[in-house]
Amino acid sequence: MSSALARAYSGNPTLDAQRASVRAVDENVPRALSGFRPSITGLANTGFSRTEGVLQGQNISRSTNPSSVGLQISQNLFNGFRTENSTRQAETQVFGAREGLRNVEQNTLFSGAQAYMNVLRDTAILNLQRNNVEVLEEQLSQTRTRFQVGEVTRTDVAQAESRLAAARSQVSTAESNLQTSIATYRQIIGVEPRQLAQGSPVDRLVPRTVTAAVQIGLEEHPAIISALHAVDAAELQVKIVEGELAPSVGLTGSLAQGFNSTIQNDSSLSASVVAQITVPIYQGGEVYARVRQSKETAGQRRIEAEATRDQVRAAVISAWGSLEASKATVRAAQAQVQAAEIALTGVREESRVGQRTTLDILNQQQELLTARVNLITAQRDRVVASYAVVQAIGRLTAKSLGLGVEIYSAKLHFDQVKDLPWGVRTPDGR
Repeated sequence: MSSALARAYSGNPTLDAQRASVRAVDENVPRALSGFRPSITGLANTGFSRTEGVLQGQNISRSTNPSSVGLQISQNLFNGFRTENSTRQAETQVFGAREGLRNVEQNTLFSGAQAYMNVLRDTAILNLQRNNVEVLEEQLSQTRTRFQVGEVTRTDVAQAESRLAAARSQVSTAESNLQTSIATYRQIIGVEPRQLAQGSPVDRLVPRTVTAAVQIGLEEHPAIISALHAVDAAELQVKIVEGELAPSVGLTGSLAQGFNSTIQNDSSLSASVVAQITVPIYQGGEVYARVRQSKETAGQRRIEAEATRDQVRAAVISAWGSLEASKATVRAAQAQVQAAEIALTGVREESRVGQRTTLDILNQQQELLTARVNLITAQRDRVVASYAVVQAIGRLTAKSLGLGVEIYSAKLHFDQVKDLPWGVRTPDGR
């Protein structure tokens, strides 16, 4: 199972898409930091001017081609701390996105474990159903032989034929179920299943008690941490909007070289540095409305964080209950199989001396088959339930499972782009 989960971790498209989403969120930080940097603009213009008239009793008629080139630099000095708060908000969003990625990683690995165990279960059930057909074919052959010598009636033969037909139908159903599980395995893992080894539970990652599991889940689950980052981002949004009500100070410098402005072949050079203070007085109430709106959104995020806590708590308790139930079910199914095997042997022996009918044998054979199917299903549920508990507490990651893969580091891309002042290529060369 480890190799299958490693494949899913390395190549699952859903997980890869979430990684790309986190990298996109990383770019919000350099966008916010751009507010600290100057804005530089190059300007150039050219045109045609024709002047005709009378100046001091003389007719004037001239044509010029006025043109200019220049450079303008604008630097924000103060904007109500909006740039600082926007940067902090962008960093908070990055941290939240990383937790979202960890959550998707958990879901992907859990789905991979489920798909793996489903293929194992359905393969074993199909083998049981095929073996059951072989046993019933042999039973039918023996019943027909006994019918020919007068030991049983036509009714016994019909009962054996009926059970055989039903068994063949169950084989078809089992084949269909296996194909569905294989398709799901291919979707999540990325390859067709080949000679899957027996799966085992991850009990080493399961806490000792349900109380400890709940505590770990409330402290470490990525959904909760992501929700808390969303709260921080919403509160920073309030400060960003409030910053629009504060004065802003900016500095603008310009340099321009003009040609043919008044007469042909003249030139001029101009330069200026202007400091500007803008004081918002009244904007019709629009900014105030957005401040109030942002406060309500922040309150909503806090409520959602509490709701997420409740969801995680419920998921941990539910997964723990399923794990305990699956352990008991496996023990009961094992006892059921052992008893059914003994009973089938006894019924067959009793049938030879005429104390049991063909129907008794068929019924006991079906009971043994059902017991074995139940055991296989219980063993599958036991493994999956252990993964469900680890997922519910937030520790179902490639690192904790010890998968033999290179662990993806979201921080690597963040460090590559957070201070980039220019460039359109992504760190991977696109």
